[in-house]
Amino acid sequence: MSYIAILLTFVFINNFILVQFLGLCPFIGVSKSSANAIGMGVSVTFVTTASSVVAWAVYYFLLVPMHLEYLQTLTFILVIASLVQLLEMVIQKISPALYQALGIYLPLITTNCAVLGIAIINITNSYNVMESFTAGFAAGAGFTLAIVLMSNIREKLDLMPVRRAFRGMPIAFISAGLMALSFMAFDKALLTNLHLV
Repeated sequence: MSYIAILLTFVFINNFILVQFLGLCPFIGVSKSSANAIGMGVSVTFVTTASSVVAWAVYYFLLVPMHLEYLQTLTFILVIASLVQLLEMVIQKISPALYQALGIYLPLITTNCAVLGIAIINITNSYNVMESFTAGFAAGAGFTLAIVLMSNIREKLDLMPVRRAFRGMPIAFISAGLMALSFMAFDKALLTNLHLV
């Protein structure tokens, strides 16, 4: 599969939030403001990209030679937890305001199933290290795209006259559902029509 095909697949066709429905907790929790959404999106993109490469290396250079492939999930969770801890320390040092705004959602990246999902997908699809890097980056970019779009919608909805019964979470879920429908319009035929597969 070409690198462009991998990018299009994980950003649009199999977007982790809007098509696969993975990582919904930060998507709803952090999407109240664009600044927080961008911060969370960049953080998740860093973690998905770095963990994809590190998990690939750990799997092929440690687990496979030692015939410990069955420890894949446990090992990947440890890799992700280490990277999130590093990211948390960096954000706390560089931008205390963003660290406070992200709150509990930053350490929750460790348990974000989208981050673990892309590491496992890379191994399942037998991607090489560059394909794993591209897939990890694309998954994070798709997450960022979805959360930033949602934050813009929610900021606009706060200024609109919305019926009392739909204010807050109800209108957020309706908006997320409509976004999901629009992303599901993309399918693998797009890759075939663009001659990328």
